[in-house]
Amino acid sequence: MSGLVGARTCSGPGEASDLKYPLGTRLREPLTEAGFQQLFGDAEKEQELRTEPRWSGLRLWRRPARACSRPGAWRLLMTRLPLLRWLPRYRWRAWLLGDAVAGVTVGVVHVPQGMAFALLTSVPPVFGLYTSFFPVLIYSLLGTGRHLSTGTFAVLSLMTGSAVERLVPEPLTRNLSGIEKEQLDAQRVGAAAAVAFGSGALMLGMFMLQLGVLSTFLSEPVVKALTSGAALHVLVSQLPSLLGLSLPRQIGCFSLFKTLAAVLTSLPRSSPAELTISAISLALLVPIKELNVRFRDRLPTPIPGEVVMVLLASVLCFTSSLDTRYNVQIVGLLPGGFPQPLLPSLAELPRILADSMPIALVTFAVSASLASMYADKYSYTIDPNQELLAHGVSNLISSLFSCFPNSASLATTSLLVDAGGNTQLAGLFSCIVVLSVLLWLGPFFYYLPKAVLACINISSMRQMFFQMQELPQLWHISRVDFAVWMVTWLAVVTLNVDLGLAVGVVFSMMMVVCRTQRVQCLELGLAEGTELYRPLKESRKVGFDQRSYPTPLYFGTLGKFRRILEWHLRLGEGSKESPKPDGLPDTVAEPVRVVILDFSGVTFADAAGAREVAQLVSRCRDVGVHLLLAQCNASVLETLARAGVLDRVTPQQLFVSVQDAAAHALDRLELTGPKICTVWI
Repeated sequence: MSGLVGARTCSGPGEASDLKYPLGTRLREPLTEAGFQQLFGDAEKEQELRTEPRWSGLRLWRRPARACSRPGAWRLLMTRLPLLRWLPRYRWRAWLLGDAVAGVTVGVVHVPQGMAFALLTSVPPVFGLYTSFFPVLIYSLLGTGRHLSTGTFAVLSLMTGSAVERLVPEPLTRNLSGIEKEQLDAQRVGAAAAVAFGSGALMLGMFMLQLGVLSTFLSEPVVKALTSGAALHVLVSQLPSLLGLSLPRQIGCFSLFKTLAAVLTSLPRSSPAELTISAISLALLVPIKELNVRFRDRLPTPIPGEVVMVLLASVLCFTSSLDTRYNVQIVGLLPGGFPQPLLPSLAELPRILADSMPIALVTFAVSASLASMYADKYSYTIDPNQELLAHGVSNLISSLFSCFPNSASLATTSLLVDAGGNTQLAGLFSCIVVLSVLLWLGPFFYYLPKAVLACINISSMRQMFFQMQELPQLWHISRVDFAVWMVTWLAVVTLNVDLGLAVGVVFSMMMVVCRTQRVQCLELGLAEGTELYRPLKESRKVGFDQRSYPTPLYFGTLGKFRRILEWHLRLGEGSKESPKPDGLPDTVAEPVRVVILDFSGVTFADAAGAREVAQLVSRCRDVGVHLLLAQCNASVLETLARAGVLDRVTPQQLFVSVQDAAAHALDRLELTGPKICTVWI
């Protein structure tokens, strides 16, 4: 810091003043907030205006409407239609082959997986193909995730299926004629489409309010525990199909245990033919999945185990007449073409709002986290608010074509990356594969056993089950995150996916609040041979006290803040209003003449916290303690000013750093003695 205006040289070694400045350094005069604003205030305001977030609350509406001009309209179109940005810069020779191979590979997997997840949603299999076509096409135009694969997702299918079963329950008789079965399927398709419409509308509303930041409230432990617990629900829900049992689907709390009890009770009625098909399918699918993971670097493209299993099972069922001889349930006829666009019944929207909200949150959280992960890996950026728009429009428009809720899929996204996908163009190749099935190849899946689709559902959960392998490492890194993971997982498994998500979010927020209340208020001292103030563990007699309080000062933390300072500054000594806080020593150091509060860790202060600081200033003045505040950020200063704190302190009591406040205390107040303070934990 030598060379600054007003700098001076400290006294030589052995002199009293040498205690103030280590190693005989040259220091500038202590800089107060008022002095800092005089020197740098205008430049700082200009910098704040330049770096102000685009989504910033009230100022969002004060920005000039630049989109009224032709260049502004073009910029807006480029922002909201990312295809116009990446397509002109597309590297045709380098990327086209990879996108084509990856798109076809993912499209081939979409066909059996879409039909399987449709059964999980309690709708006919063909609607899974629709959901594997329209959302993928829309996201390719509007999404910013270059490596993201959208479509059917097991967790959303499970959540939607629970809502559909609740809205359109199956009659207790279960002996429906062909016409009655078609009517029931039509009602369930309408309910699933209404849930997709509601979740899409909610995401569009979140986009208009620029609420992409909400994805941060679903922490990584919550999302992983949610998907892992939902995978167990998927496994148990598919047991009746594996065993050839016709059982009503259990919904609500404890549905997993109810399904297990019903399956165990009905085991004597299981179908040996479907049980054999399921065993053979799993024996083929699981090893192929493992081979694809272990040898992903050596294989030119992943082995399409699902397609191989679908073809083998269809041929076996057709040649052996398993559907007629052993009553094996098959997919049946897949209607060709597309359904007529139909607006979901708006009368159902109030009933499905409670189901649409968690589905919208899970859709955005899973998709945004996947997109961010691959964006970081391949060095590009995504726009969370644009992702809200893409998935909102995708669900809203696809619901008009009888699609159920969709999002990014963990398995197909990993498959797309492993197969060499580079951009959103891979999604268009995937759509071509699904389109060919819808238009021409549908009849070939007539004899496909539904037990094979159940096996595909279970095998696709492999990644989610293996997330539990991260628990030992999570325990080693953070016990709090481990607790959040376990509480969320237990809530999802014990209750259901919707309630488990709510419990996980609330519990993780409670952990954040509890951690702010258990913060350690540290006493600072000058590290030997430096000008830096750090928490120290030794106890020496000093003439001033330096406190760092690294947590927001709000109604939940001000009680501990008050007790700590009352104990150490002996405010209200001799009365009952200053009991010893837990964990502090029974004795305190000699009375201090100056206290420095380091507010660098106070990110915000509410009205109660600001009033507490105002009372602290008055009480310190009454007992003759000089209070200095250091490193208050702009928002905290503004709150303190509104609470009247700045009316009770002089500009010479506000400093830009702890070093400046300590230098002021030593110079202006003529304090002497070692500058090492007490720390307690």
